[in-house]
Amino acid sequence: MIDKKKEKLNMKVQWAKFIGVLVLYLLFLFWVKSWWGLIVVPFIYDIYITKKIKWQWWKESEGPVRWVMSWVDALVFALVAVYFINLFFFQNYVIPSSSLEKSLLTGDYLFVSKVSYGPRIPQTPLTMPLTQHTLPVFDCKSYIEWPQWDYRRVPGLGKVQLNDIVVFNYPAGDTICTEQPYQTEYYHMVYDAGETMYVQEHGMPNLDSLSSRQVYELYEEIYRLGQEYVKQNEKVLGKVDSRPTDRRENYVKRCVGLPGQTLQIKDHIVYLDGKPNKEPDNVQYTYAVKLKQYLPDELLKELGISIEQIRDLTQEGSMPLTKAAKEGLLNHKDYVESIQPVTTARVGETYPRNAHTGWTRDNYGPVWIPKKGESLKLSMDNIAIYERPIKVYEGNDLKVKDGKIFINGKQTDSYTFKLDYYWMMGDNRHNSADSRYWGFVPEDHIVGKPIFIWWSSDPDRGGISGVRWNRLFRWVDNIK
Repeated sequence: MIDKKKEKLNMKVQWAKFIGVLVLYLLFLFWVKSWWGLIVVPFIYDIYITKKIKWQWWKESEGPVRWVMSWVDALVFALVAVYFINLFFFQNYVIPSSSLEKSLLTGDYLFVSKVSYGPRIPQTPLTMPLTQHTLPVFDCKSYIEWPQWDYRRVPGLGKVQLNDIVVFNYPAGDTICTEQPYQTEYYHMVYDAGETMYVQEHGMPNLDSLSSRQVYELYEEIYRLGQEYVKQNEKVLGKVDSRPTDRRENYVKRCVGLPGQTLQIKDHIVYLDGKPNKEPDNVQYTYAVKLKQYLPDELLKELGISIEQIRDLTQEGSMPLTKAAKEGLLNHKDYVESIQPVTTARVGETYPRNAHTGWTRDNYGPVWIPKKGESLKLSMDNIAIYERPIKVYEGNDLKVKDGKIFINGKQTDSYTFKLDYYWMMGDNRHNSADSRYWGFVPEDHIVGKPIFIWWSSDPDRGGISGVRWNRLFRWVDNIK
């Protein structure tokens, strides 16, 4: 029967199709620089020319077999196509939180381009399409951990630029407690628990009286205590597990620091190499607001104030506002009694947690952002800042003994970085878990660049009234 079907084919057309598909496929292999894919060429040849393999054998079957296999065939093709497109070209991403408001809003659905910065060859290639790390319903891993490939990025259209909005894998999501919300709070949980246990046993330490070496050794003990606490409370917190880079949570922030730059935050303004960086037009800061009466819904819509912001005000007496929203409220004296900036900020909750820096969310640094191929002088004064990139992201064995730094068993006072790193922050500056709290974003964590908003719905307002029509198909590059 196959021979009869083959006789009916126009072989000139088949050869044209084969050559066209082959050229496109070879161009793809050249792009990704993976010639292992050549083993597929004989199968492409068979599909169009020889037809020796019965690729759709089920079409000759009768009854339910043909019906079932037709659906299986369509489903497998769809999953493979989605996997391929999401891996190398684009994927959808929804804004889950308010950390980038009012630039990107909770409920914005983004078209994220992988080719803008170049798609990554997957670290874990065997994964279920349309999932990040967990299989719905079954609540198990949606990927197989073997094989795991080394980091490699296919050439893209460009590199991350200053003030780009970027989607990336959450760096601190490498270690998780499986029963915690979002499964991403392991490190903060360990340090918080360790500090509590240490204070209960020894009292509050006077960090100002300790040297950098003594502070580092103290936090090693605190971290050990925290790890013991997590292990002892495994039934409540869940098992400690790890995730490959490409299976970690997706985050979206604005890049405010590039490789090789020195970043400092002074009175909430970001400085790069001593010069102030332009703030986003919709940057938000927290203000203590006293109201005379409840704000009507029409005014909330006019000023772009969300129900979440009002909830923050009710619970904490403060809420994040853009400059325009703050001025708009001040113009309504019948509703507003006073608006004051919140300038208080806790010391000791920013990155790195194992150093006594005195930095806060509004006054931070200076800190040099590592650049590929550049060397850094290491000492006990800065090892806490750079040990995570050296040890975790670049896979070195780093230890500190008696105030001396050892990398891969050799004492050293310098290190040359293998990767570029970036500094990411949310536009909602006082309500954003970003690089100020978990440090640098390595280049191998970069996922892609949001291109446009293809859908937007206000979670505070359901139905048609919740659709933000003015945001549909809005270019993200136009959001500054």
